[in-house]
Amino acid sequence: MGQPPEIRIYHIVHIDKLPSILADSGLLCDAEVIKKGRKGTCIGLNHIKQRRLESALASHEDLYVGDCVPFYFCYRSVMLYFIHKNNNELAYKGGQEPIVHLVADLCETIDWAEKNEQRWAFTTSNAGSNYFDDYADLKQLDKIACA
Repeated sequence: MGQPPEIRIYHIVHIDKLPSILADSGLLCDAEVIKKGRKGTCIGLNHIKQRRLESALASHEDLYVGDCVPFYFCYRSVMLYFIHKNNNELAYKGGQEPIVHLVADLCETIDWAEKNEQRWAFTTSNAGSNYFDDYADLKQLDKIACA
């Protein structure tokens, strides 16, 4: 399988995080956000964010899911659905209006990561789940099931 053309990846944030994203010249992983004490509204599930900090990736030695900025292949985020349904597990109750959708090209993002000596990986399902496989080779992209 060659390099895939124009695959989009998505990330959502609360609008009040944009100043810190701009100040940092980009997105930070959860581990760095915690370490640097960045401000802003968390829209994720805290227990899943914690699990990501403790979940090791098989594709890279000494790299945890929480050391990576999460992007998704699906533009319809499960988290947005949780927010829409006012899921009781969410501490965040501010609705979808202040949520910003960031969109990037997968191959351009990987090129940037490699040029900047940043590790990257993708998972076969949500990396916040208990079970997933991860890869750091675009030739393995066919491992992702598309519905």
